[in-house]
Amino acid sequence: MIGHLRGRILEKQPNHLIIDVSGVGYDVLVPLSTFYGLGEPGSEIALRIHTHVREDALALFGFATRLEQVLFERLIGVGGIGPKLALAVLSGIEPQELIQAVERGDIARLTAIPGVGKKTSERIVLELKDRLPRPEPSAPAGVSAHASALKDDLLSALINLGYHRPLAERAVESAVKATPDGDFERTLKQALRELAK
Repeated sequence: MIGHLRGRILEKQPNHLIIDVSGVGYDVLVPLSTFYGLGEPGSEIALRIHTHVREDALALFGFATRLEQVLFERLIGVGGIGPKLALAVLSGIEPQELIQAVERGDIARLTAIPGVGKKTSERIVLELKDRLPRPEPSAPAGVSAHASALKDDLLSALINLGYHRPLAERAVESAVKATPDGDFERTLKQALRELAK
């Protein structure tokens, strides 16, 4: 089984890479959360790999972090969820947000992920509630509640403007970091600048 690859990016498309490792090109499927952190073709890369073997295929799934890989492996353990749908889940929601949504039983948030219906969301919550890694400690309650409300408002605004959720979520995270004391309008402008890069 392949568990790790280090090499050079030969080709790069959303959800899909070819990694050149000493002259051998490995076709690797990745979630958008990993894809957005990658360099351009030609740059060095190291990914954690999950090798998925079926009778008719052998597929490699790559992850930038251990958390993404653990979540992927937990998701494919849920009845009715194959590797492609697990990848779609990780592409439609940030890992920490997925953990929080499952712990809160937030079916609506999970159903908002493209390709995930109500029954699948309910199964994810039921089967993974006690099997997910613990989220990292967050900021003090007052601060995180305000930041969380601001992020939700910004995300809603960007989605209403027509941006895809994963892209909008990244822009919001960057904007909130860049303008920690910013109000809604200032942070939204920063998020739009991030999207224009």
